[in-house]
Amino acid sequence: MNNLGLQGKSAVVTGGASGIGGAITKLFVARGARVVVVDLQQEAGEVLVRELGDSVVFLQGDVSDPAVARAAVATAAERFGKLDVLVNNASASRQRPFEEQTDDDWDLAMSTGLYATRNFMLAALPELRKTGNASVINFGSGAGLDGQPNQASYAAAKEAIRGLSRVVANEWAPLNIRVNVVCPMALTAGVAQWAEARPEQYAESAAKVPLGRFGDPDRDVAPIVAFLASDDAQYMTGQTVMADGGAIKLR
Repeated sequence: MNNLGLQGKSAVVTGGASGIGGAITKLFVARGARVVVVDLQQEAGEVLVRELGDSVVFLQGDVSDPAVARAAVATAAERFGKLDVLVNNASASRQRPFEEQTDDDWDLAMSTGLYATRNFMLAALPELRKTGNASVINFGSGAGLDGQPNQASYAAAKEAIRGLSRVVANEWAPLNIRVNVVCPMALTAGVAQWAEARPEQYAESAAKVPLGRFGDPDRDVAPIVAFLASDDAQYMTGQTVMADGGAIKLR
């Protein structure tokens, strides 16, 4: 039995040049997929293309721009002939107490989180419905489920994404398009910066993980996303999967 569970599939991964998104891109390619990577980081995107070759197309763009979503889907259709999988991983936010968060902070979290997820899903729908077995993987966060202090705008955007995903999972099920959510806890560069800025909050979060550590993007999170993108998960939709070492147990 081989490990190419995504053989022949075509995907769009937002924020796919580094961090969790980069880990997803690399594993998708290793398992047989071709990927359109959407990211603001030009240099990181170019490194991925050099590393992974023709299996990756890099599109520099801001996910909050609906035109970027349309361009990503068009690129997948033109270069790979189809689109099977959409991964809405990218988001940005600023951390400060609720009463100190500005309208700009809320706009950033919503435009790169909720609205970007919505726009990419809408742009992808015409192509996804052609495949007969498509998968959308959106990203939530334990910050929303747990009410993490200083994360009001980010948590709100992520919980809105979970609500949107459940609705669309029901609406798109007759089209054989599955919609699931992953909530990761991984030691990315951004988390490392957060840990340095707020060490007490980081230590408190780490202490809640039964498996005793923050996850690794490559080993712990990307394989869960790859599973949801594969045909092995063809009977799963509308679910929130906690890739967090057991920190939060949904009921």
